[in-house]
Amino acid sequence: MDNSELQPIYDFMHTLAPFDSLHEQTIKQCCQELTIAYYSKEQKLVHVDTNEPQLYIVRSGAFEVTTQQGELIDRVGEGQYFGFSGMLSGEKVINQVHILEDGLVYHIAAKMFDQLRANSYSFDRFFNQAFAKRLRDQGSINTNNISTARITNIMSRELVYVSKDATIHQAASLMSEKRVSSLVVMEADQLCGILTDRDLRVRVLAEGLTGDLLVEKAMTQNPVTIEPKALIFEAMLKMSEMNIHHLPVIQNNKPIAIITSTDLIRSQSSQPLLLISQIGRQNNLDALIQVSQKIPTLLQNLISSDAKAIEIGRILTSVTDALTRQLITLKQQQLGAAPITFCWLAFGSQGRQDQMAGSDQDNALVLEREANETEQRYFKQLSEFVCHGLNECGFPFCPGNIMAQNPQWQLSLQQWQQKFKKWIETPNPTALLNATIFFDMRPIFGQIPLFESLQKKVLATTKDNDIFIAALTQNALQSTPPLGFFRSFVIERDGREVKGINLKHKGNALINDIVRIYALAAGISEVNTSKRLDSLIAAQRIDKEIAMSLLDAWEFIAHKRLTNQGVQFNNTQPVSNYILPDTLSSLVRHQLKDAFKVIHEAQGTIRLKFLRQF
Repeated sequence: MDNSELQPIYDFMHTLAPFDSLHEQTIKQCCQELTIAYYSKEQKLVHVDTNEPQLYIVRSGAFEVTTQQGELIDRVGEGQYFGFSGMLSGEKVINQVHILEDGLVYHIAAKMFDQLRANSYSFDRFFNQAFAKRLRDQGSINTNNISTARITNIMSRELVYVSKDATIHQAASLMSEKRVSSLVVMEADQLCGILTDRDLRVRVLAEGLTGDLLVEKAMTQNPVTIEPKALIFEAMLKMSEMNIHHLPVIQNNKPIAIITSTDLIRSQSSQPLLLISQIGRQNNLDALIQVSQKIPTLLQNLISSDAKAIEIGRILTSVTDALTRQLITLKQQQLGAAPITFCWLAFGSQGRQDQMAGSDQDNALVLEREANETEQRYFKQLSEFVCHGLNECGFPFCPGNIMAQNPQWQLSLQQWQQKFKKWIETPNPTALLNATIFFDMRPIFGQIPLFESLQKKVLATTKDNDIFIAALTQNALQSTPPLGFFRSFVIERDGREVKGINLKHKGNALINDIVRIYALAAGISEVNTSKRLDSLIAAQRIDKEIAMSLLDAWEFIAHKRLTNQGVQFNNTQPVSNYILPDTLSSLVRHQLKDAFKVIHEAQGTIRLKFLRQF
């Protein structure tokens, strides 16, 4: 668009909150990059693309946002927005947008939206507050309205069922294919039972039975059920009283869906969102430290609700991200804007979004160019405040000093590119150790293009780089799962103390290493282990069965690690990654050995694939 076309768009945008708080040049950039669409009332619905989320800015017309069940959430007119909820929550868009009046709408891509939020506190806060209001208005995901929210808003749309005459092998295959933890068991369109992953463990595996066993012999008969109009609170109460994690939903005497404890956790997603919102409202370090004291309680609530480890990690990491951004914002309010553009990066568990109790901090700064003395003083003050603040908020200093406050990790984009290039071209032990940390990187605050330029250059260098990938593989194979002869556990000892099994370093970390090797070899940009596996499967760079087994093993080990940390916390013991096998039931020990066996076999696969060794 030429200037004459851009002018009316700019005239509208620069008066519109929160764009009016942005720099003039930033608004002009938005005007140049946005797209425009006309929506006719005859279309009825705005077809929101879930694969390419956008911010929708209404220039004219009227729209209505509703749930899939038709419950009104919001009415949107000129100068208002929709589409931001999915980008803020990271969840799939399920709401519907109805066209009430013909209208013109500006679209801003998710990449630009994220960049604006990262660079402007007021812009980010505006949409977080709008999101919080949306949550309050939509009772289906608000703990304050939990007594009036109904399970129709959270139950799955697809009913996955099996016949009682099917075999356990067929049922297990279906559960794996559909990625579900339970199946409704049917007979002539009627509910006759429920089969859960726990049933498979307790009634089949623990009894030494085979997959030829009929589902009827292992299922739970006459399961507890609930109606779709029931309140979320009632579902929570039933699960708590009956000590169950799955509830078939019955309508007109027929099953239509199933509710799980994980669904209930998601329905209460406002709990971490409210904590994040609280973080964004604090105006000094002492207040942030006070708010961060709620994090252990949040973790305990998630563990006791039997949430998936992968979801707990994502939630805890979101809180750490919010703390980091707020600490940067507070210091910049004192120091002023940065003299040169920068991006704050997170590595390790925060980068992968799988943080758990006791996670330390791994972070760094990437600058647009090398800083002079004045600029160095600015970033020294900023980084020391943030790193010390995170430490005070419960995220301890990195023992290896991989932190932004270390001048060694305050580098220009070019310097970072050269450093990664050296690590890749000369994969000595130090370089390979760095690879296990720095290659899992994610931008937290600042200029996202700096991160993207760095990651793009790195992946272009690692993709199909046989020498580097082989060295990385050889390094990963130095540590093995804790299984000895006859598949007995190998226990770590510290002098006289029996420490047990380190579920992090001998379990989850080994899987992270394996998946990272596949991802770097394929040039995949995802850093979260689960998302890396999804991308690898889609790119056909890993056998699907191996990937699914690794994901299951990662989740099982991480879940045991979390529940053990929950017990340690409740017993006022030091929270650690160690677990004593003698404290586990024989069945759990058996499952843990199976998970470690998956790692052992996957290590054998990468030895053959990337080292050509048998």
